[in-house]
Formats: sequence, C-alpha cells, structure tokens
Amino acid sequence: MRKQPPKQSVKEAAVGYLSRRDHAEKELRQKLKNRGYESAEIDEAVAFCQDYNWLDDARFAGQMLRNGLAKGWGLLRIRQELKLKGVHEVVVRQLLDEDETDWFEHARAVARRKFGETQADTPKEQAKRVRFMQYRGFDFEQIKYAFGVDEEY
Repeated sequence: MRKQPPKQSVKEAAVGYLSRRDHAEKELRQKLKNRGYESAEIDEAVAFCQDYNWLDDARFAGQMLRNGLAKGWGLLRIRQELKLKGVHEVVVRQLLDEDETDWFEHARAVARRKFGETQADTPKEQAKRVRFMQYRGFDFEQIKYAFGVDEEY
C-alpha cells in the first residue's frame, strides 16, 4: 500500500516545524522526508526557509549550546548532541572557538549543584560521582578539577 501524499504543502510543513522550535537542516529534511515529501520539494522548502533566515544551523547550534549549559552538560555531551542533530562539524568548531565558557568552572558548578560541598567518603561513592560527570560530558581533567582532586582515578 502506497503512502497517501501529504495534504499540506512542503513549505507549510517546514514553516510549521520551524514555528514550534529551531531545527538543524538535516533534522528538518528528515522530518519532511518521513512525512512523505519528495527530495526535490524538500530542497526547495529548505532553500525557501534559509532565504528568510528561518532555518540557520549556526543559530540552532548556539541555542543548543546555551540549552546544554543550562542543563549542566559538558563540552563532550554538547558536541555529541549537535552531531546527532546533524549540525556540520565546521559550524560546531566555529561556535566552540567563539564560545568563552570556562568548562572547568562549569564542571565545578555542576558537581556542587548535584553533590554539594561534601567529599565522597567511599570509593564507590567517588566512582558514582565520576560516572555522573562523565555522562554529563566532562572529561577527566574537568572532573578532577570539579572535585578538587589531584590524584588519578
């Protein structure tokens, strides 16, 4: 059974998606493709949205960076999320080069918010805290700095 053609024009669908929230170009293309639009139509709609500056990967990446920081994510997690959304590596690199976030201080703030000022009293608790910070996207140097530890894990 063949899928019914969508009732809405591809441009209307694209603008509808973008009116709810910003999208990366790849993400928008995938959503339109999943709704049954043809590639040529999708290309035209994407170009239309870019002409009006409704679709902008650099703006989307900046928004993802701010949201990630607010959620307590580290650089590695934010970079991974941007990659999953289909933001080109050049755009990500430019964004992070211009960013002035002190990732070490951010890691310390996230650790304090989650664990307070108390030190881990057992190796098991210490490992749990390190895993939490790794999941959030911080590297080992940032994690060591966050917990004020000089020793190796």
